[in-house]
Amino acid sequence: MAEFGFQPTGNIFREREALLEEWTPDELVGRDEELRQYHAALQPVIEGETPSNIFLYGKSGVGKTAATRFLLELLERDSRGVDGLDLHTIEINCDGLNSSYQTAVTLVNELRDPRQQISNTGYPQASVYEFLFEELDKLGGTILIVLDEVDHIQDDSLLYKLPRARSNGDIEEARLGVIGISNDLNFQDQLNSKVRSSLCEKRVSFSAYNANELCEVLRQRESVAFEDGVLDNGVIQMCAAYGAKDSGDARQALDLLLESGDIAREHNVEMVTEAHVQKARERLQRDQIIEGIRNYSRHGQLVLWALTLLAEEGKTPARTREVRQPYEVLCEKEMSNPVSDRAVREYLAELETLGIISSNQINRGKSGGKYKEHELEQSVASVKAGLSELLDTEA
Repeated sequence: MAEFGFQPTGNIFREREALLEEWTPDELVGRDEELRQYHAALQPVIEGETPSNIFLYGKSGVGKTAATRFLLELLERDSRGVDGLDLHTIEINCDGLNSSYQTAVTLVNELRDPRQQISNTGYPQASVYEFLFEELDKLGGTILIVLDEVDHIQDDSLLYKLPRARSNGDIEEARLGVIGISNDLNFQDQLNSKVRSSLCEKRVSFSAYNANELCEVLRQRESVAFEDGVLDNGVIQMCAAYGAKDSGDARQALDLLLESGDIAREHNVEMVTEAHVQKARERLQRDQIIEGIRNYSRHGQLVLWALTLLAEEGKTPARTREVRQPYEVLCEKEMSNPVSDRAVREYLAELETLGIISSNQINRGKSGGKYKEHELEQSVASVKAGLSELLDTEA
């Protein structure tokens, strides 16, 4: 067995953390129009006026959370020089908080001393709201509550009460503003009209980054993250082009640049090249495929497993009806009822859209008819990695 040890190389990275999600730059690039609108919506705070309720929406990775943290840091800094302005900001991520009740409990505990926390169960919802408004009034001043991934809250109760807390007499001392952030472009349309009118008082839409904007973002991080001269010509442009082509997601482009640097350091070379970017993209796509399979529906996984078994036996490309046979066997082992032929076809179509399998339309004319043949687009190892939880239950 080879001997291993850890010694710092000092190669490639100067400050690798600058490519991570939690790093906040001193200046936000590529979002000038969005920042202008957002800044205008926050201006009442510095004027000592009641804050506007602001709703930000756009796809994941387009700078909504980064813009919020960037502007709120500036607002907190500048508010210190304004007499009579006492500003507080509270940020929570609603991922995993499925209800107004859970979100309100989290807010109460953010505001309270650790020795006075309340549990997630055991209180009437009205009591939790009462606790929340008491804490907000006790804090006083101007309070901005940021609800990131607000679309995870599955009922409208808190989103109705918070923006109207002062007008409804729930709070008297504090001036409250709510900032909702959503990756779901349709979320606001699903809200009750009264909630929508108050929560979405000011709206800022964040568009996907284009390749030029992503180049700005990556160059800004490059100057902090990497040693001088370690990125070969074309690396930034290639990462930006892939990011713009795939989703316009800055996080994805940054992950690609980070992985490219990691691969270069792994191979103990002095420069990051386009070849490293290509290798990094292959790795990240494989990881995304695995994660996509893990999050897929149970019967969709069973259909994919059936096709994988056929692939291992050298029986692919396979027709839909040939996939159904092992699928029904797997359903029987799981003691679950198989879905219809139409549903199996829909699962196969979704798997093709996700890039996990490929499907070809075959036309045999009048004698043979039309049908589809399917085969894996990803390696059997990658598919099995994504299906690992399902396979473990069958072991």
